[in-house]
Amino acid sequence: MKVLKKLIAVRNELAKMPLNKSGHNKFAGYKYFELGDFLPAVQMLFEKHGLCDVISFDQHIAVMNLYDIEEGGFVTFTSPMGSANLKGCHEVQNIGAVESYQRRYLYTVALAITENDVLDATTGSAPIEPKPVVKPAPKVDTTSLEALAIMMMEFGSTCESVKELSGFWKKNQSEIDLMKEVLPDTYKELQSQFAEFKSNLKD
Repeated sequence: MKVLKKLIAVRNELAKMPLNKSGHNKFAGYKYFELGDFLPAVQMLFEKHGLCDVISFDQHIAVMNLYDIEEGGFVTFTSPMGSANLKGCHEVQNIGAVESYQRRYLYTVALAITENDVLDATTGSAPIEPKPVVKPAPKVDTTSLEALAIMMMEFGSTCESVKELSGFWKKNQSEIDLMKEVLPDTYKELQSQFAEFKSNLKD
């Protein structure tokens, strides 16, 4: 398929570009690409090679169809849909948060963009000495908590008053308390970021 040949050309040219990662996960210690870091370059290369991407979402899956607008044909990339569940946000804001993440993931897969391994970054590589367990540790999806913290910081930066910011924090209190227990570094970073937001706001 000609579309696959064009896609390989785009991947190779994109890999040679000096793109900067502006996203920074301070508590896990790694940087990541945000959409704005690579999307302008991607669209320029798509136009150059006669490609057009169309992204759509339904309840269960996110889909990117990459079309060859010169020769015909297309290739499809998919990703299972997740949920943001940011309390204190309108439903459409939660949907927007999920769709932004899904778009970034689809481009990352389609264009073979190299990202850090989140699990390696958050779990570390040093062996852990076994210790006596006082009580069974709760089974917690720490990756979801990491993602929740990032989305909370992104939404918190859009709050226009201390009241709105504080209300948003309180509505997510149960998840924040769990984060404090199982991911203390993540919690501290989130707390520090919200304190900075608060200091910059005037009611």
